[in-house]
Amino acid sequence: MENSTLNGKSRDEIFSEKKGLVSDFFFGEEVTSVFDDMLDRSVPFYIEIQRMITEMVNDFAVDGSNIYDLGCSTGTTLVNIASQVKKDVKLIGIDNSDEMLKRCKEKFNEHGITKNFELQKVDLNQGITIPNASVVVMILTLQFVRPLYRNVLVKSIYRGMNRDGCLILVEKVLGESPLLNRLFIKYYYAMKKRRGYSNLEITQKREALENVLIPYKLLENREMLQKIGFREIDVFFKWHNFCGIVAIK
Repeated sequence: MENSTLNGKSRDEIFSEKKGLVSDFFFGEEVTSVFDDMLDRSVPFYIEIQRMITEMVNDFAVDGSNIYDLGCSTGTTLVNIASQVKKDVKLIGIDNSDEMLKRCKEKFNEHGITKNFELQKVDLNQGITIPNASVVVMILTLQFVRPLYRNVLVKSIYRGMNRDGCLILVEKVLGESPLLNRLFIKYYYAMKKRRGYSNLEITQKREALENVLIPYKLLENREMLQKIGFREIDVFFKWHNFCGIVAIK
């Protein structure tokens, strides 16, 4: 199906028609082509979260170091960092989707980004080595890493970070109780309806994500970071079942 265009972006209509069988969500060409619109309409305060991230990166970036975006998708966060962070750093984008990495490179060219950067295809479930990192960002990425590998991945991130470096983590989270979790989900779906998604689209996307996106509770994420060794951890954003966490080594 050909997607319509809204505000210069291809509109997310992937789940607008009834599917006989809803396949697991996959970051291929179909998703990549509408991903920017999907984020804008599906993630609460997405533009503000991006602004907050860039502010923190500005404060923690160190000349001569690397800044990593793990799960860089189409490169929105990297473009914002490249455009606004004045430190002499190397930007490294990591993703497991060839289509996403291709779109990320295209976006860098479209915005005339000249800062030193590198894109790598890596399956985060298999771990990663990240030397000389002053900042690592993971925006709605860790939730897609299988729980069996999640703790190991964050340990490897911690080992590769420089002293006083920071990890910026944005995640969809579970409520701390079944009641609050149900309410948060209800409020979230109401937001998606206000942004033009139908009940069919919401239901079918939920089915597609069911075995792919596995969220933790906010406290579970905090405890994992504490046990791994991060010395300062705080929440910089919270909206029902979405949160942003910053952790300092």
